[in-house]
Amino acid sequence: MSGQIITETVSGKEAGARLDRWIKRRLNLSQGQIEKLLRTGQVRVNGARAKASTRLEEGHEVRLPVFTASASAPRKAAAAKQISAEDRDWLRSLILHEDDDMLAINKPAGLAVQGGSGQGRHLDGLLAGMSEGGHRPVLVHRLDKETSGVLLLAKHPAAAARLGDLFRGRDMEKVYWAVTVGVPNPPAGQIRCWMAKGVPDENEPSGFRVVDPKAGGPRRDGDRERMIRSAQGVEGARHSITDYNVISTAGQKAAWVALRPHTGRMHQLRFHMLEMNTSILGDHKYKSRREVPQGLAPGMHLHARALIIPRANAKPLIIQAPLPPHMKETFEALGFLEQEAGRNPLDPFI
Repeated sequence: MSGQIITETVSGKEAGARLDRWIKRRLNLSQGQIEKLLRTGQVRVNGARAKASTRLEEGHEVRLPVFTASASAPRKAAAAKQISAEDRDWLRSLILHEDDDMLAINKPAGLAVQGGSGQGRHLDGLLAGMSEGGHRPVLVHRLDKETSGVLLLAKHPAAAARLGDLFRGRDMEKVYWAVTVGVPNPPAGQIRCWMAKGVPDENEPSGFRVVDPKAGGPRRDGDRERMIRSAQGVEGARHSITDYNVISTAGQKAAWVALRPHTGRMHQLRFHMLEMNTSILGDHKYKSRREVPQGLAPGMHLHARALIIPRANAKPLIIQAPLPPHMKETFEALGFLEQEAGRNPLDPFI
């Protein structure tokens, strides 16, 4: 470091970004190095000391020390080399909608959204190839690995903050399509229940015990962990709400169900369908005891069909994803016609 300092003004697109992430986009420093600069007051926001978690606002002035060339080399250049031109073209082929603030892609079934033990290739690791203006697209929400459909990405921190607020505030409408084993009864309604993470335990009457969210140490039950019914007041329990409507049936052996979640709990739709004793076709973690129809395409039949995004001075933006190949094959086998759902994704719930 030369002893000199520079001051940068936070742009509108960077509003809402964490200070440590904002610094990482400019300097090739580790998290530990950034924390040290903050502790010693070498980095300041509007002349005052700040924490790594400080959220920046448009117009904030951030004081940074001047480093050697190696430390000030942009991190984005190294990240961009990790994705091939083929992967970049493939990602762009998935785009359903793009504007200055967001990207919406049609996530294929089988592609993990984020990395983890044994995941290998995942979407988050490929996003460096879609960076623009120094900003790497970030995930606004999640889909399970085997769930296909609309996945939203923010192009810059300000968009991430705004879109994240829409999801958390339940202002973003979400519609999923599923094929279930058996037909839900009644054919339309709302499911409300408390749910929590659980692991198998033969000493419990239900066969599962709730995972203590305060327990430390490594997770060794990730593959066996699943959501279970709980009760209000239980540590780690969360309330969940889903509207559902059966659009079409194949006798009593299978149904095409539209799902509209009002909360965003882990595995919520899969668990709620199991609670109806009509688990989602191809879901081996949340599996009912009903006989599974034979001769249908393999894979989990849960698809994020649409997002309906409110806009301040315009009509809501409707983004829809076409069915994945395995669900399209099952629709044809069971005689389900997509036009039965109506033109608007919310038609089944009106």
